[in-house]
Parts: sequence; C-alpha cells; structure tokens
Amino acid sequence: MDNTALFRLEYGVFMLATRFEGRDNGCITNTCIQVANDPIRIAVSVINKNFTCELLKKSGLFTVSILDEDVRFETIRHFGMQSGRDVDKLSRFSLPRDDNGIVYLSYSTCAVLSCRVVESTDLGTHTLFVAEVTDARVLNKKKPLTYARYHSDVKPKPEAPKPEKKIIGWRCRICKYTIMVSELPDDFVCPLCGHGKDDFEPIYEE
Repeated sequence: MDNTALFRLEYGVFMLATRFEGRDNGCITNTCIQVANDPIRIAVSVINKNFTCELLKKSGLFTVSILDEDVRFETIRHFGMQSGRDVDKLSRFSLPRDDNGIVYLSYSTCAVLSCRVVESTDLGTHTLFVAEVTDARVLNKKKPLTYARYHSDVKPKPEAPKPEKKIIGWRCRICKYTIMVSELPDDFVCPLCGHGKDDFEPIYEE
C-alpha cells in the first residue's frame, strides 16, 4: 500500500485549545471536519500522547482556531512541536477567551469555533472527539491554510544530512517516535502520529 496516497486528502491546519482545573494548553491538528448540521457538530482527531488530549478528555470543552495563510511557521512549531507537559505554551501570550473560558488565537486565524464534546472514540494512536459547535466567529477575510500549502510554502525544507557523521536512526519531530535504521523509505509513516518522512530528523552516531 502506498501511504502517500493519503496525503492527497484535503486538510486544514488548526490550533486546538482546552482548559482544565486552571491549566491551559493547545496543540496543532490537521483533522477537523463538520459532520452534522442542526445542531452543528464537528469532529477533531488528537494524538493520544498529547497533553491537550489528556486535558480535553477531562474538560470536554475546546476551541478550534482555523489558521490562515499568513501564519508563520514559528506559531505552528510553538504549539505543535513541543509538549505542554514540558512547557507552558500560553504563559507568554495574552489571548482572548470564549464564553467557556477557553483561549483562542486572535492572530493568524481566520475563524474560531467554540465546542462542547458530545462523544469520543479511542482510535489507538488518536482520540476522535465529536463536538457541538456552541459559537463561531470570523476573525479576518484571509484564506484558511491547507495542509498541502503548509508543506509546500510554510514548513521549512529539511536540512541535508551531515556527511561527516553516519545516520543511525530517525526521530519524529512531532511525537518523538524513534526508529533505528539508516534510511527511511519515501512512503514511511510514523506509527504513532501518522506523520510522514519529512517530519523525521536524523540521529547521528556519537
């Protein structure tokens, strides 16, 4: 099976935030779709290892900030490539909150959704949350960032491997999954978070 065929599916890029017992956290996800109308419901998928997923299972409330095409990679890296267990991602920001007290991005965001979870399903590596949209606002008229545009125009191209050291393994930048092989096939997909070869960094021999 050629797993890269899945990359042809159209996705957006979103910052999902939640709050539980006074702790705010957010992460980046590329899976958010409308699944019902009247009431309006969406489905989001979050990596089980993420701290945001842990908090969301307890709070049942979240916001989805729909990132626009002008978002900088630093924003995506800040919310998507470090764990809220290690750093308070929101401590240096003064962000607005929705009526449920959940923060959302007021910049680089074309729209925001406020949501309440109605059911969830554990999918192994991810949890799928189905939620009712309790509020929705348009923040600017810019186009939303697609996952394809993120890969082609926003995400920095991977650095060429350093020739002076031998590569002995690869580590996923998203979930830190590690595989000890010298090369990854082009269609390799992380078994934990589903990200492709471009999201792996080389591990060099000492």
